[in-house]
Amino acid sequence: MARYLARWRLLGDRDKSDARRCLNQHPASVELTRADQEARPALDAPVRLPAQWGPVEAVIVTWPVLYPPLWPLYAQMVEAITPVAQVQICVPRPTWASGIRFYLEPRDVDLSRVRFLYLPTDDIWVRDYGPFVGLDSGGKRVVVHTRYNPLPNYPQAQDDAMPARWAAHMDIPARALPLYTEGGNLWSDGAGTLLMSSAFQRRDPSLTHDDLLRHLHEVFDFDKLIIVPHLVREETGHVDLVVKLADAQTALVTAPGASINSPNLAQAAYILRHTTNARGQPYHVRELPALPPYYNWGVYPIWRSYTNALTVNGRVLVPVYGEQADEAALAVYSDILPDYKIIPIDCRIVINGGGAVHCLTKEVPCTTSPH
Repeated sequence: MARYLARWRLLGDRDKSDARRCLNQHPASVELTRADQEARPALDAPVRLPAQWGPVEAVIVTWPVLYPPLWPLYAQMVEAITPVAQVQICVPRPTWASGIRFYLEPRDVDLSRVRFLYLPTDDIWVRDYGPFVGLDSGGKRVVVHTRYNPLPNYPQAQDDAMPARWAAHMDIPARALPLYTEGGNLWSDGAGTLLMSSAFQRRDPSLTHDDLLRHLHEVFDFDKLIIVPHLVREETGHVDLVVKLADAQTALVTAPGASINSPNLAQAAYILRHTTNARGQPYHVRELPALPPYYNWGVYPIWRSYTNALTVNGRVLVPVYGEQADEAALAVYSDILPDYKIIPIDCRIVINGGGAVHCLTKEVPCTTSPH
């Protein structure tokens, strides 16, 4: 582990011998989840999916152990989250936990709020394959897990199994939602409104709008579903690249800009301006700057979005990309959320994979049950 950290210049001002000594003498504590342990079955009653701006106990991340250029980004997120919530870091082998803790030690991280889980996955996009954690009528947590297999030629069996395995380890009852629905394509205001993009049919072309509603109502307690257009020439089609709910009546949308996605972005804003949430309240729509796409390998368009942000206990982690528009985007967040701490997170490297802060995190809401 010390050689790995030294090779990829992750030691900071420390040397390899110091790293080796610390790693041997002070191994990190790791919780060992079991692949053969099944989660308790949840009752059939629908659960409420809390709003992200509600109380959050923890945020789950999958550490990019084999992608050293991403370690500084993850350190930024852990630094921003630990003052207000626990961070659960999933690792594919227990030995990685000691290396990650050693890497985090010199930073402004409250390590008492960092929890390492041995929970192997195939990729880092925990937003999409991780657990939907809802609350039942008694305020206790229930995990909902969906089918996850968006890339048929890519190994994703461990990602698909992750939420049920996590639920079993946490002793939280779980139930399945028989849909190919990733977490990045579902916002909730916690008060009866769900928001998705029109990409829900990509995984299952035979799925109708009525089918979608029926499946969602089987597991989630909600009254209204709002569908907005998805981005074109973008692999996921997820709604968190188009819209962010800042609160129950404020929707942040990406401005149309000047791209092939201008019509869809304009239509998304139009829909939100002319509808209400489940309580009949109109939306206040604010636009965030649109950035032009850039092309991986000169072929694949990457759509950078400021809506791909995480709200956690009075803080908003906003992706920035080293562009002039970053300051304007941060100013919008500060204006509409004056009581929140707005924290920029440098996502220039990870956006090559098509996602940013929201895609890399999954919140665990606090229970409202006294027990």
